[in-house]
Amino acid sequence: MTTRYGFVSTYPPTQCGLATFTSALFGALVTADGGDGRVVRVVETPQPWPTAEVVGELLVGDAQGPWVAAELLNASDVVIVQHEYGVYGGRDGAAILTLLDALRVPCVVVLHTVLTEPSPHQRLVLEAVVGRADAVVTMTAAAWDRLAVGYAVDMRKVSVIPHGAHEPTAGHGPVDRTGRPTVLTWGLIGPGKGIEWGIEAMSSLAELDPAPRYVVSGHTHPKVLLREGEAYRDRLRAQVRRLGLGAMVTFDGRYRDAASLAELVRSADVVLLPYDSTDQVTSGVLIEAVAALRPVVATRFPHAVELLGGGAGLLVEHKNPTAIAAALRQVLTRGDLAAGMTRAAAATAPTLHWPAVAERYRELAMRLIAASLVA
Repeated sequence: MTTRYGFVSTYPPTQCGLATFTSALFGALVTADGGDGRVVRVVETPQPWPTAEVVGELLVGDAQGPWVAAELLNASDVVIVQHEYGVYGGRDGAAILTLLDALRVPCVVVLHTVLTEPSPHQRLVLEAVVGRADAVVTMTAAAWDRLAVGYAVDMRKVSVIPHGAHEPTAGHGPVDRTGRPTVLTWGLIGPGKGIEWGIEAMSSLAELDPAPRYVVSGHTHPKVLLREGEAYRDRLRAQVRRLGLGAMVTFDGRYRDAASLAELVRSADVVLLPYDSTDQVTSGVLIEAVAALRPVVATRFPHAVELLGGGAGLLVEHKNPTAIAAALRQVLTRGDLAAGMTRAAAATAPTLHWPAVAERYRELAMRLIAASLVA
């Protein structure tokens, strides 16, 4: 008998981490198996339904929206809800609680953020979300630890399932790396990504022969674009001009589909994640970089500390372009170090690919459904 999966999240064509994650999980859990799935898409303004799997919208600020969404989802056997503060409306996203209260089928809540120092109300909301869920997923052990230490919740509900990554496309050989080495940062662009530190680091690498190029790929985050336009990208461009790095730094704002993005990542000699956040427990970009077997240089945000601890990358202090430059220099000039990082990534990558991750969700869903039948 086919399991009917319901999903609640932002969803493409919305551009954000939750939307990308849910689309990939849907594909691995439902589409790949010819299964049954339906999505209630969280939106801030009414929009046309983009694909057949989207059966309804949850409009932020609509008091009746959670009840209507729940009725659509209650036709599923199990519902997977993506949680992030601010997505569902209400103070600290508290509107999600109405939705969870209205569900009559087992529910898995996936936590994309677990704060070390939440406000009292943020803590209250997250504790209430966990209390209403039948199962909870964190994507890193660091997030699990934070939840256990900082929140009054039943940890018996909580599992760690990694953020998924796309499998490398079969049939593609190694990329020719005889030209200039490439340092790559990609993802939705906005303040906090730390790209300014990466640009400053490049000025210390200009004497390498051949000099590396730094490619910054991705759109400006839609919410940043709405709030301040392209001000952050303009500041970065001005920094490049000021440092005279026009020949070393490239901004690529084109939309890339999955295949094009995979090709871009494969072309990189090293992926740089210079994030400012010391709180980030989940990074889809980091997962994709390791799954693509690319050496990584990252600041010491929790997910990077956890995932790169086996040797797949180098960790540097936040907002420290000197440390970033030193780490990039090591990766770009020491073939043995880069090769060791690739081997370490290859040991981890199979557990990160979407089919393996989807199987973990499938097993969790089956347990919840079975328990609901005997309750």
